[in-house]
Amino acid sequence: MDQFLTPVLALILWSLIIWTLMYVRRIPAMNKAKIAPDTARNPDGEWKSRLPETAQFAAHNYNHLMEQPTIFYALMFYLQLSGSAAGDGMALKLAWAYVIMRVLHSLVQVTVNKVMLRFGLFSISTIVLIIMACRAVADVL
Repeated sequence: MDQFLTPVLALILWSLIIWTLMYVRRIPAMNKAKIAPDTARNPDGEWKSRLPETAQFAAHNYNHLMEQPTIFYALMFYLQLSGSAAGDGMALKLAWAYVIMRVLHSLVQVTVNKVMLRFGLFSISTIVLIIMACRAVADVL
């Protein structure tokens, strides 16, 4: 049981790796395009269109890792604190499946960025998250 939250730590670390990649790509691209840092204060500004797609892919993926995974984090802590479904082993397997799907999604997005492949991986991760949530609800009922 004491390793139950390890998938949470893994996804946090992965998010920080993508954050690093975002800046490793973005800062040189901004310098090359002669984009002043103050120009980038508006996240939706025209300056983004002057960056190569590879610099944008990592930023988009980082944003994705700040969206749906917040549900995963909350659910994992709910399961841990409530004891709901956390002790049967299946929740841990599902949690790792979710993390693996999110990592694969990231790898696709920051490399080849094939939308349908990304969508498939995102869909699988979402289904895993739904199963986890439904199992938690079933434990309450």
